[in-house]
Amino acid sequence: MSSHREHTRSDYLFFLSYRTRWIDNDQYSHVNNSVYYHLFDSVVNTFLIQQCGLTSDSAQIGLVVSSHCQFFSPLSFPQVLDLGLRVVKLGSSSVTYEVAVFEEGNDVPAAVGGYTHVFVDRGSRKSTPMTEPLREGLSSLLSTNERLESRL
Repeated sequence: MSSHREHTRSDYLFFLSYRTRWIDNDQYSHVNNSVYYHLFDSVVNTFLIQQCGLTSDSAQIGLVVSSHCQFFSPLSFPQVLDLGLRVVKLGSSSVTYEVAVFEEGNDVPAAVGGYTHVFVDRGSRKSTPMTEPLREGLSSLLSTNERLESRL
């Protein structure tokens, strides 16, 4: 498996643009590390709403069970960012996302991270297999390499 640093824009299948805000910067004049997790949440949930039919009152919800981020170069206000999303692992009730944060116009990511969702019943909070529309939408984000690996 290649290093996250070696990924490029073409490795990602869904994008969301984000205009940084002054408040995103920290005392060192770059985007604070905590903001990256807001970015991850934004691109993932935009995809889930737009492409998988999830709504604020869906019977099934995703709970984050792990997260990570690697930082390669600083970003700061007023840069515009492109958030690239792909799925690296798709189970029956869980999915692991990878998000790359690109400066607009740059093909090399400034940061790569992501998290794992376990889908649960909203009321009981017990793990449950993904609905067909959810699974179908998430499957569209699996790259060719991940699709081949998931069959093994």
